[in-house]
Amino acid sequence: MRKFIIALGLLLGIFFVIGRFAEVQQVVDTLQRGDWRWLLLAALVQGAWMVNVAASFRALYRLLGVEEHINRLVPLAAAANFVNVVAPSMGMGGMAIFIVDGRRRRLPAARVTTAVALYVLFDYAGFLAVLTLGLLVLFRRNQLNAGEIVASLILVGVAIFLATLLYLGMKSAERLGRTLAWLGRVVNRALYPILRRDYLSIERAHSFAHEIAEGLALARQTRDGWLLPGALALSNKALLITILFLVFMSFKQPFSVGTLIAGFSIGYLFLIVSPTPSGIGFVEGAMTIALGSLRVPLGAAAVIALAYRGITFWLPLLYGMLAIRWVGQAADEDQDPTS
Repeated sequence: MRKFIIALGLLLGIFFVIGRFAEVQQVVDTLQRGDWRWLLLAALVQGAWMVNVAASFRALYRLLGVEEHINRLVPLAAAANFVNVVAPSMGMGGMAIFIVDGRRRRLPAARVTTAVALYVLFDYAGFLAVLTLGLLVLFRRNQLNAGEIVASLILVGVAIFLATLLYLGMKSAERLGRTLAWLGRVVNRALYPILRRDYLSIERAHSFAHEIAEGLALARQTRDGWLLPGALALSNKALLITILFLVFMSFKQPFSVGTLIAGFSIGYLFLIVSPTPSGIGFVEGAMTIALGSLRVPLGAAAVIALAYRGITFWLPLLYGMLAIRWVGQAADEDQDPTS
């Protein structure tokens, strides 16, 4: 069954790339126009970004009393990113990669689940800090529009919602369970006319709440451990901004620090608040418009946006496809009594 699921994931990845082949070709053509030395450096920074993501998970694992080697978390993070793209499920598919791996290796399920939930919260918090600076740059240059404000408010709402759930889990597993059960019933009622069955298990909501509460209770005992995940969340965004800087250098386009921060902020905002997987189509368009409004020539802005997405989206998708295969092989080795 596991091999079937991995094969299905790889097949979805192939279909995804084939379906977007024109965009892939456009990205490749764009990258060929840049200085390959800067682009190579940007690709190396992209690899450092993935290691940074894995380090964030390791810090949260340690915060919850779970020791895990970063060498294992790097391919897990890459595989989770791949699953989130080819089978979009609001991050739940990627979350499942960590949870299933933890259960197979007999790690405490509650702590792994809590670590993944905390990662999402820290990631949103780190980006909101950068987004605030980006919006200030646009406001000062009179380029802030209603679409960016609405998208920002949606992101803030999602972050507050997640933080509220975690706060309830810290206070009472029963209250969190009732809240998740209520949300589950709302989702089931909304989807029942289409599926003709319950999509979410209400009973599972209560057990999930107890797992989260157990993990958060452990996290509250270690006050100093919260600083490192926060710092890594910020460095995560700093690395992505560095990639954008290197792309500007590759195409010899003048820029300012404000242009980098604002351009990145709008692109990443529409990566999150977008109806398409990982913001395909929306991020490129939003970044192009944002950079154009910041006095970057529109043609150069489009090229930079495409090259940036090639390095930060298509490259991780490629090695994520390899990583999910590694996850399957590692699972087989773990279950092989002769290994």
